[in-house]
Amino acid sequence: MKAVAVIPGQKNSVHLRDVPKPSIDDIPGGRGVLVKVLRVGVDGTDREINNAEYGAPPAGDDFLIIGHESFGIVEQVGANVHEVKPGDFVVATVRRPGGSLYDRIGQYDMTTDDVYYERGINLRHGYLAEYYVDEPEYIVRVPKSCSEVGVLLEPMSVAEKGIVQAFEIQRRLKVWRPRRAAVLGSGTLGLLATMALRLRGLDVVTFGRTPRPYVNADLAEEVGAHYINTAEQSLTDASKELGPFDIMFEATGSSAVVFEAAENLAKNGILILSSVTGGGKKLEISADKINLDFVLGNKVMFGTVNANRDYFEIGARDLTQSLADYPGWAKKLLTHPVNGLENFAQAIDLLNNGKGVIKAFVNI
Repeated sequence: MKAVAVIPGQKNSVHLRDVPKPSIDDIPGGRGVLVKVLRVGVDGTDREINNAEYGAPPAGDDFLIIGHESFGIVEQVGANVHEVKPGDFVVATVRRPGGSLYDRIGQYDMTTDDVYYERGINLRHGYLAEYYVDEPEYIVRVPKSCSEVGVLLEPMSVAEKGIVQAFEIQRRLKVWRPRRAAVLGSGTLGLLATMALRLRGLDVVTFGRTPRPYVNADLAEEVGAHYINTAEQSLTDASKELGPFDIMFEATGSSAVVFEAAENLAKNGILILSSVTGGGKKLEISADKINLDFVLGNKVMFGTVNANRDYFEIGARDLTQSLADYPGWAKKLLTHPVNGLENFAQAIDLLNNGKGVIKAFVNI
């Protein structure tokens, strides 16, 4: 079968290659699920792997099949698989267990191991191929009503994990009724977080760097949020005007934004950090003030990465709800299709040079 792969450590090595088609017998105990891949989303992670910034092949291979945002249909199952059946639409989770306590209880996204096993990213082949096989524990059914937007479920799961864990953490307060939320970043993840927070009834302001006219701004406002261009009004000024924010979801990739957000968090507020910042940027910050406000204001800042199947399932429910509350909205995020694995270079080019791209994806 065909697959899109890189040679880890070799820059711009992405290529199309033939690999053996997997079989349900690759999974012992009759627990194999063969999935025909229909769509795979591409994002900055794929670009960074192709830039040789990180990524490693599975043991015994010198290549890594990329792609971690999957959507497909079950084609065949092993004798002892009862969770899914042929014809089901599904996505697969990304992280796979290591050896820590959290891995052993199914919370592999909270591992304390130093080595991460992630399909399409590190030490496990991904989904940018015609087929994959996995165990049903890592495969999540997608309602047929969501089949057109199912490829959004992986980034949706990241937004859900951050928001759900924020509410879990705030159980410490016994009563916590957040009213105002800020989403920092208006890309795919920021828009999905905006939608998820609106479904929970919060007043949401989505911040972005791009002035109007801007499709992402229109999409944020279609779900009832308010869009602010930070070149016209800073987060700090907006916080003074609107009042401090009870929940802040950071999805910008900018450490500078993180500390500005920390200065504008409400008392008893919570700041969710979801973006991975590389490099060695150094900042001058109001360290004493931030520290004092966090202590006296009982504030929380935490990081969230990846997601286990619980958050994929919550994401599937919210995507389904969004189809009823905001008809046609999620589909508008799928802006740039690329047809066929053989045209993978177009997808990489969109990541590097595309304008107006919210979500690029490959139709397989």
